[in-house]
Amino acid sequence: MAFEKSLDIIKSAQRSNTSVFSVNCIDYNTIAGVIRAAEATQTPVLVQLYPEHSSLNKTIDFEGFASTVKRLASEVKVAIGLHLDHCYTYEEIRRAADAGFTSVMYDASTLPTEENAAKTKVIVDEMHARGVAVEGEIGHVGLAAEDSGSDLDLYTKPDVAKMFYEASGVDALAIAIGNAHGFYKGTPHLDIDRLDQIHAATGDLALVLHGGSGIPDDQLEVAFARGINKFNYGTNYLWAYYRAIASFVKEHESEAYTDVLGLAIPTQDALCEHMTDRFKLCHFK
Repeated sequence: MAFEKSLDIIKSAQRSNTSVFSVNCIDYNTIAGVIRAAEATQTPVLVQLYPEHSSLNKTIDFEGFASTVKRLASEVKVAIGLHLDHCYTYEEIRRAADAGFTSVMYDASTLPTEENAAKTKVIVDEMHARGVAVEGEIGHVGLAAEDSGSDLDLYTKPDVAKMFYEASGVDALAIAIGNAHGFYKGTPHLDIDRLDQIHAATGDLALVLHGGSGIPDDQLEVAFARGINKFNYGTNYLWAYYRAIASFVKEHESEAYTDVLGLAIPTQDALCEHMTDRFKLCHFK
C-alpha cells in the first residue's frame, strides 16, 4: 500500500463500484489531514494540487508538494495517490511528471471538442510513455456562483464523450452533469440519467465528478455506484481549514498569544475529522 499510482487506485474504485476522493491540498497541514483520515478509515485517496495554488498563491511548489505526499504516504498502510488538478499548459504537466505526480489533468475543455481531443492526445502519448495517467474534460464544469443549473447545452453529451475518449485515449474523463466548482447558490441536482448514458457510451472509462462540495450525499451515493470513480473535493475542505484556523485564533484572541506553532496540530485534527466523515461515502472492497 502506501504510495501508489493514481490509476491503480481509480481502477480499485471501479472494481468496488465506488469513487475515490481526490482532495485539493495546499500545504503540509492539508496534506497531513487527508492522509491521517485515509489511514484512520483505511480509505484510499488521491491528494491533488491545483497548479494556480502554487503559481499564483505561492502555497507550495510542485516538487515540495510531491515529496510531502510521498513521505507521509510512506508512513501509512493505505493507498495514497498524487494527482495534478486542472492544468492548461504542457510545461506544467511535464514539471509535475518530473516531480513524481502519477496522474495529471489536462484541461482544454473551453476549446472545440475536436481540438480539445487533439491537444489532449499529445499529452496522453507523452505521459503514457512516462507511466503517467491523464484525465481530460468535456462539457462545461463552471463556477457554482455563476451557474443557473438550467443550461443543459453545457452538459456533457454521451456521443461526444465517446468520440473524445476514442480520439484522445484518456484514462479518465471529467464530465458535466449538473456539477460546478465552488459554493452552490442552491441545491444542485445531478443528471443521473445522463450519467448512465455517458457511462454506457464510454464503457470502462473512469468518469470524474468535479465540484463535489455541496452535492447532497444521497446523490453522490447514486453517482458513485453508476460510473463516477473519481470525485474532486476542494471547496469544503479548504473551508474546513479556514474554520479551524479561525477557531484557534478566536480561542486565543484575548491572550498575548504568540505561539503560532500551536496552530498546526489542532488544525490537522480538525481536517482529519472532516475527511473521516466524508470518507463514509466510499465503499472500497
